[in-house]
Amino acid sequence: MSIADPYRTSGKLDGACLCGAVRITVDGDYIAAIGVCHCGICQRSNGVVWGAFQANADAVTVEGDVASYASTEFATRTFCPTCGSNLWLRDNEEGAVYELMPALFPDAAGFPVISEIYTDCAPSYAALAGDHRRATKAEYEAKNRHVTEGTA
Repeated sequence: MSIADPYRTSGKLDGACLCGAVRITVDGDYIAAIGVCHCGICQRSNGVVWGAFQANADAVTVEGDVASYASTEFATRTFCPTCGSNLWLRDNEEGAVYELMPALFPDAAGFPVISEIYTDCAPSYAALAGDHRRATKAEYEAKNRHVTEGTA
């Protein structure tokens, strides 16, 4: 059983970037919980803590122009080209889930944090309290693909 299983749900969420030029609708399966990452790329991408919730690809509809940046060899970050709002991170595999920025969706404000990775890389101002699964850089990278040393 995955730690996300109790948070798997289906329904509709509406979101938008800061300027409103990009609108995102999730209408289908998603995980109503946040995973947090403190790796160097995520910190630089967001300017602080990076957190996202996952939605199945077939549940996500995007309206408006977006820009993307291949931040690693296996994943791409997408943002609004007008206001710069981070929108999602997505693996480059066909049909990969969207890892959506929760602040874009008012209904996601109550989603709990269920996991936190690269905890030993977190700046002191970004320490998260609560009872959720945590992994250091070494623990996470031992089980998952990751970027090369020096970039994360």
